[in-house]
Amino acid sequence: MGTVNDDYPKAKKQMSDADLKAKAVAQYEAKKVTGETTTPKFPTEIIELPSRGILYPKDSELSKGKIEMKYMTAREEDILTNQSYIKQGVVLDKLFKALIVSDINYNDLLLGDKNAIMVAARILGYGKDYDLEVMSPSGEKQKITVDLTKLGEKEVDWETLEKSDGMLTVGLPASKREVTVQLLTHGVQKKIDAEMKGLTKLKKDAQMTTLLKHLITSVDGNSETKTIRHFVDNELFAIDARAIRTRLNEVTPDIDLEIDCIDEEDGEPFRSNVNIGLDFFWPDSKL
Repeated sequence: MGTVNDDYPKAKKQMSDADLKAKAVAQYEAKKVTGETTTPKFPTEIIELPSRGILYPKDSELSKGKIEMKYMTAREEDILTNQSYIKQGVVLDKLFKALIVSDINYNDLLLGDKNAIMVAARILGYGKDYDLEVMSPSGEKQKITVDLTKLGEKEVDWETLEKSDGMLTVGLPASKREVTVQLLTHGVQKKIDAEMKGLTKLKKDAQMTTLLKHLITSVDGNSETKTIRHFVDNELFAIDARAIRTRLNEVTPDIDLEIDCIDEEDGEPFRSNVNIGLDFFWPDSKL
């Protein structure tokens, strides 16, 4: 995965809440002696981002390709159990913001980088081992334990990506038209979610077209919102929409959630996805 530094977690033993509390108390007592009043710092790790930072503005902290995150404490577990956050669907974003030490604009985060932050947060909170069930080719469910620190990064077209400056030009195979598209960020996803929520109230289902309306930034050089929305609703062929999605997938940095497994029935290797469930951040939920 786009993960933590080389020393983590092998060279550092994960600290318990008791250890963290003792460290904080010791720091607090030391500050009382020296007269310092700043908030005690908890242990942190450097998290490497799948994007390597190349898609962010040079003046952004994210352009460094890595961010600093702190270990999860009981205070962050309060966030995970906050029913209001859960109901609003913002509980994980609240958690990640609380754990990120670096001064970043959270809305600028590419979703692939946010996925890496999610995995790192799980490691810093509950350790690197994640138990789950996979379906083998034999048709049987089997339990496995995944070492989350061993997740790799998805292969992408870095040459195209480095030249794109965050905007990708796609020639459409059916209509022969040309569009520019942007990679999905947390901020763009929020806008999509808000629009989808409004459409749901109107009992309309337009998930794919809504996504494309926000990802496409110009059509044949025209960047007017009205033009883009009319194009998506009335002129975009399905084969062209697929070409856009395929090209975006080829250049979107992310962690690779596919893992190698061994079929317990016949001993043959197979690939499976790490399906992240409720117990990823709520390991004691029994759900």
